[in-house]
Amino acid sequence: MTSPLANEAAPFGRVLTAMVTPFTREGELDLDDAQKVATYLVDQGSDGLVVSGTTGESPTTTVAEDGQLLAAVLEAVGDRATVVAGVGTNDTRHSVELAEQAKKIGAHGLLLVTPYYSKPPQSGILSHIEEVARAGDDTPVMLYDIPGRTGVTIANETYAKLADHPLVIAMKDALGDLNRGAWLMHETGIKIYSGDDPVNLPWLAMGASGVVSVVSHAAAGAYARMVAAVDAGDLATARSINNQLLPAVKAMMTYTQGAITSKAALQLLGVLEHRTMRSPLLEATDEEVAIVRDGLTASGLL
Repeated sequence: MTSPLANEAAPFGRVLTAMVTPFTREGELDLDDAQKVATYLVDQGSDGLVVSGTTGESPTTTVAEDGQLLAAVLEAVGDRATVVAGVGTNDTRHSVELAEQAKKIGAHGLLLVTPYYSKPPQSGILSHIEEVARAGDDTPVMLYDIPGRTGVTIANETYAKLADHPLVIAMKDALGDLNRGAWLMHETGIKIYSGDDPVNLPWLAMGASGVVSVVSHAAAGAYARMVAAVDAGDLATARSINNQLLPAVKAMMTYTQGAITSKAALQLLGVLEHRTMRSPLLEATDEEVAIVRDGLTASGLL
């Protein structure tokens, strides 16, 4: 299915939220709340959502749950936002199964993280990417390069080999190497999305297509305004917005895992009634909720 927002410069949209997966108090998938969160995020300024990513606690959800979540989010906002399905695992067969399911349900795109823990060689990473992309048929792919979690990165030479792949068109960067990213955009044509909220503005200034954000659970509108300011060449306004968001970014990205703080933020904003997580992640403590509250308040978001 084609995204309603697809274009060459920003094929997945501009402000994508790496969406949490709501659960009931008993820990079961809550599709009603998933649609509520998705609608809220798009209403606030997200023009894209990533479901079943790590912020969506994907290591703890089943294939069936991933499919149910994707279908629910597409039903809620698929006509006005890009919906990207996380399909990356460290088992190519499992990722192929997820990609085939996502294609069947109608995902606008696939997010494919490098295989984690097993540290495959570059030839294995390339084979993994090509096989999963093939399973998604005509669904465009955003790679996810985050060696701090996976233990491996995608080498420049591997990106060069993927340069002419018709479906591998973007990369979510969580390395923060701006010089490398500029080289990749220039030499391979791949589109880059910032995958780390503290460096969203530098990436946008370097020519990134957009952001895949955690803090946008609370700040989607502000990030949309930042993107618009950069597009207009108004870096003074973009810097002002970035400075405004510094307390929220610090509160949500430095004290504990982003999925935990995102659910705390959504509860504080009145979107979620509770902040249930699946083990091994635990819901935010009262102290952590207070940190998030203070950060959002200081940034004018609460």
